[in-house]
Amino acid sequence: MSAPPSPPSPPRGTHRRTPAASPAGSSPTSRTRHIAALDGLRGVAVLGVLLFHAGCFAGGFLGVDLFFVLSGFLITGLLLKEARAARETAGRIRLGAFWGRRARRLSPALIVMVAGTLLLTWACGGGPVRRQALKDAPWVVANLANWHFIADQAGYWQASATQVFSHLWSIAVEEQFYLVWPLFIVLLVRGGGNSERAERRVAAVAAAGAALSLVLMLVLRDPVDSTRVYEGTDTRAFSLLLGSLAATAPVARLLGRLGDRVLGRCALILGCALAVYWFTADGQKTPGLFQGGLFLHALTAALLIACLAHAPRGPLGRALAAPPLRGLGVLSYSLYLWHWPVYVLLSEDRLGLTGWCRTAVLLAVSLAAAWLSKVLVEDPVRFRAGWAHGRTGAAAFLAALLALTALWILLPWPELGAGSVDLTQLTAADSR
Repeated sequence: MSAPPSPPSPPRGTHRRTPAASPAGSSPTSRTRHIAALDGLRGVAVLGVLLFHAGCFAGGFLGVDLFFVLSGFLITGLLLKEARAARETAGRIRLGAFWGRRARRLSPALIVMVAGTLLLTWACGGGPVRRQALKDAPWVVANLANWHFIADQAGYWQASATQVFSHLWSIAVEEQFYLVWPLFIVLLVRGGGNSERAERRVAAVAAAGAALSLVLMLVLRDPVDSTRVYEGTDTRAFSLLLGSLAATAPVARLLGRLGDRVLGRCALILGCALAVYWFTADGQKTPGLFQGGLFLHALTAALLIACLAHAPRGPLGRALAAPPLRGLGVLSYSLYLWHWPVYVLLSEDRLGLTGWCRTAVLLAVSLAAAWLSKVLVEDPVRFRAGWAHGRTGAAAFLAALLALTALWILLPWPELGAGSVDLTQLTAADSR
C-alpha cells in the first residue's frame, strides 16, 4: 500500500513545544511535527493485511481501507499547509514539486519490486505464474492495475495463486488519487476569499465527492462478484476523500473545541469500534459491506485519525506509538509491496508448512525484503540522492523504466497451457 507522507520530525538537538490543541481554523497537519500514533496506525493496517492474505484474519482486508483514509488525510493536510504558506507569500502550490516528491517516495521501491518479482517468478514460478506476471506488469507500472484486473474479470476474492501482482490494485487507486485530487485543491484554493473560505470549499467538495462515491458503490454493486466496486477508483474514493475532509480547517475547528482529554477518549472509543468490526468481519461475506459498511468504516477511521492528530497523547495514541507498531508503520509501504509475491512463491507445497508455522516464515521473509528495500532503495533515493531531483531525477526515472521494459521484453513468455495442466490427474481421469 502506498505510504502516506508523515509530517517531518524536528531536527535532533532542537526542542519544540507542542500546543495542547490546534489553533482554531488550522489542521493538525499544519503543525510541523511527527505524529507517532499515525505511524502505529499504519503498522496496524499493514499487519491486518499480512494476516488476512495469510488466511489467519478474515477482517484484515480492512487495513487497506485504513491506508486509504490515512493517505487522504496526510496528503490533503500537506497540500493545504502549502496553500496557506503560498497565500502568505503571494505564491502558489507547486504541483510539479508535489508529484516529484511522490515519485521519489513510491516509484523506486515499486520498480525494484516489479523487476525482482519478474526474475523470481521466472526462476521459481510455474508457467501460469510467469505468464500472469508478465501480463500484469505493464499495468502495474502504469498505475492502472485495478482497472486492468476489473476488465480482465480477475475476481479479487477468488484471486488465483498465480497472480503475484494482484495486491497492487490499491497502489493504483492511491496513485490515481494523487494525480487528480491536488488539481481540485489548487482550483478550490484559487477561488477567491481568505484561507478559511478556501478550506470550506475543499471540505464541501471532499464531502460531496465521498457521498457520490458511496452512491456509485450502491448502484454498481454486483451480488455475485464485488470486484468492480471493491477495486474501482470511483467506488473507493470515499475513503480517501473522508480522510481529506478530516484534514480541513472546519473539521479541525470543531474538534479543537472538545479539548485533548475528550478527544483522547473519543479516539479510544472509535478505535474499539474499529477493532470490533475488524474481528467480526468476514471478507466479502461481511453483512452490508458494500451497502454502506465500508463507508461507515472509513468515516470512523477518519474521525479516529483526526482525533489522534489533535490529541496524540491519549491512551490509544500512546499505545499506537509503541516501537513495534511504529516500526511496522515505517516499513509498511515496502512490506505491502513485497508480502504477496513472497506468499505466492513460498506456497505450502514449496515450504512444506501450513498454518501459523508457514505464516511465521512468510512474515519473516516479507519483513526482511521490506527492510532491505527501505535501506537500499527507498531511503537513499529520498534522503541522500541529490541526483534524484530535477531533470537528472526525471532522466534516472526514465532510465529505470526503460531497463524494466527491456527486462519485460527479454523474459520468455511460457507457452499457453505450459505448466498449467496436471498430467497425472488427466491420466487418472482417462483410466476411469
